[in-house]
Amino acid sequence: MKELLSTELKAYIDENQDTLVKLLDTLCRVPAPSNHEELRAEFIRDWFEKEGCKGAYIDSALNVIYPYHCEAGENLIAFSAHIDTVFPDMEPFDVIYDGDIMRCPGVGDNTSNLVIMMLLASWITKNNLVPNQGILFVCSSGEEGLGNLKGVRQVMKDYEGKIAELIALDGSYDGIVNGAVGSLRYRVGVHTEGGHSYGCFGNQNAIQTLSSMINTLYTYKVPKAGKSTYNVGSISGGTSINTIAQYAEMLFEYRSDVRESLASMNEFFLSVIETYRHMDHVQVDLELLGERPCTGDVDPAKQTALENKALDIIENYTGKRVTMISGSTDCNIPLSVGVPAICFGGHMGVGAHTREEHLNVKDLHLGMKIVAAFVMTYFS
Repeated sequence: MKELLSTELKAYIDENQDTLVKLLDTLCRVPAPSNHEELRAEFIRDWFEKEGCKGAYIDSALNVIYPYHCEAGENLIAFSAHIDTVFPDMEPFDVIYDGDIMRCPGVGDNTSNLVIMMLLASWITKNNLVPNQGILFVCSSGEEGLGNLKGVRQVMKDYEGKIAELIALDGSYDGIVNGAVGSLRYRVGVHTEGGHSYGCFGNQNAIQTLSSMINTLYTYKVPKAGKSTYNVGSISGGTSINTIAQYAEMLFEYRSDVRESLASMNEFFLSVIETYRHMDHVQVDLELLGERPCTGDVDPAKQTALENKALDIIENYTGKRVTMISGSTDCNIPLSVGVPAICFGGHMGVGAHTREEHLNVKDLHLGMKIVAAFVMTYFS
């Protein structure tokens, strides 16, 4: 293994693992459900200020952004680590330790990567390092679920045409996301006449109609190009056992890593909805809950160079040439508008998106070195 870090940065990482764990512990206890990241955003902004990272601010989407040497205003590198968790809780989580195992919902996804980025930004600032191009350290909001990537959308809007690359610090260092899985997410509501289960038998039943719609949707054969999926995530409705349901609804999503495949799925979905809207005594409501785009026209040479740099650094420290996959991450938005982007992280946690999520704090030492080595490629 070749050491890619300066003596000073390596010493900082070696000597500040307790600092990393303490900050991770603190942030894990600050609630941050998607679309309600206010408390964590305020904590992060105030922390940056205390660390001397002047100019950090909270934007309209609840991102915390720390522009570093961005005076030129163009050709910027954005590092993002999302601050929201998939859990709705507004009460602080408990952090439980079992030796080196740290247990807390959201500890790996994505609080650990957030803390690594924050500590590196602080060290870079305190050492007055000058990057080859301006850097945006983005603590992004709304990455999870129905957050609908609101944070990175706002960043790409506010810095339109000014960001050259975006690196999302999310997940682990055993793989790299280099493509965008697009998705469309809907709430579908079915209204019918309903009535008494005995006296009005034969009236249209919203649950039965919705069930029929679901069965129709599940006849769809996914396109062969790329990987495409669809799913009914929840259903609800009805009033009582002796009532013909007047209303039922479902949450439905479909995904693909190919734009044309996603468009084909959308066309079929909307045609099914339209068919049921033409049925007698049936009304169908449709609400778009989320939309994530697929990869657009990205310069292949620039994208490949970014990928290879990450692959080489991870291989240097782990001895493994990790695989690359498509995913649904902060990278979706830059990739969709032609900006090279990749996603990887600095932990090796287990149980993401479950309340049993945990990680081994010892893994964070190597993870931080990998992330730091990548960040330092933007400095002479």
